Amino acid sequence: MNIKLSVVDQSPVHGSHSRREAPELTLELARMCDELGYHRYWVAEHHDSIHFANPCPEILVATIAAQTRRIRVGSGGVMLSHYSPLKVAECFRMLATLYPDRIDLGVGRAPGGSGLSSAALAYPYRPLHGDAYEQQAQLLGQFLDGTVPANNPFHSLSVMPDNEPTPERWMLGSSGGSAGLAGKLGYDLALARFIAPDHCHPSIFEGWQQAWQKAGHQRQPNKLLGIACICAETEAEAKLRAGTAVYRKMTAQQGTPENFLTPEQVQDRYRQMSPSAQADYDHILSGYTVGTADQCLAEMEQLSQTFDCQEFALVTVTHSHYDRMESYRLLARHK
Repeated sequence: MNIKLSVVDQSPVHGSHSRREAPELTLELARMCDELGYHRYWVAEHHDSIHFANPCPEILVATIAAQTRRIRVGSGGVMLSHYSPLKVAECFRMLATLYPDRIDLGVGRAPGGSGLSSAALAYPYRPLHGDAYEQQAQLLGQFLDGTVPANNPFHSLSVMPDNEPTPERWMLGSSGGSAGLAGKLGYDLALARFIAPDHCHPSIFEGWQQAWQKAGHQRQPNKLLGIACICAETEAEAKLRAGTAVYRKMTAQQGTPENFLTPEQVQDRYRQMSPSAQADYDHILSGYTVGTADQCLAEMEQLSQTFDCQEFALVTVTHSHYDRMESYRLLARHK
């Protein structure tokens, strides 16, 4: 198989450990994935969350890069609407200088949290809510490349004393809204199927590539597909373990989030659901890649052909940290 396996880690607050251990569990998983040969390790950004414990990806990126040897490390992603493009450029150019050819900067439009957290992040100003995202992404790219136009008041600024090295530059999207912008501005595209599989189609990559070609960028672009994936020794066990993530997503969509339930608790809830609620649960599960390593890899092969994409970033959320580690371990050993 020509598939590359990578990781998007949301730093879940596993029910098997104390909440404060979540960042350390991310580090443990990153070290293991480095040894197993995974290509990239990206960390996500979430605010005001009971489920995910990383509000500052740049700090975890630096720590993971320091504790691993060869895996690429990056953000999946920095929620750019909250931040100054200059400061993001400075952070990731510093990381790229300290860890050459290993740092990725992925940015996204979403807030990554509640309206209240967005207001607090913007205080004493008002949140942008993505209104200036295109201008921010453009200026970020110019700061990274040292190509701020002469007529821009920021033209004379230097991000670092030397313009090299720079991180790989990625834009995250889930339903095509950012694809054209990514192509226009010269960002590689990470398509997050794990967020909205019903709205994630191959045409999104096609639109991005058309915008890339129209803009006349010279280098060869990169793309990857992010998928929700839970792997276990048997299909039944994988589906059982996946219940924690499926139920979390279901209740989050309903606006009634609660702490991660054990797989057994989820099954108890499932049996008490109405037929329509069970259908919603089953539909969410159908958008996940779940099963044995052979089954998961076979589905990735099908998705690879459908999306014309060879790299997969796996998002694995389980109640048990051990189950999450095992999922990544099984896939690496069977690939």
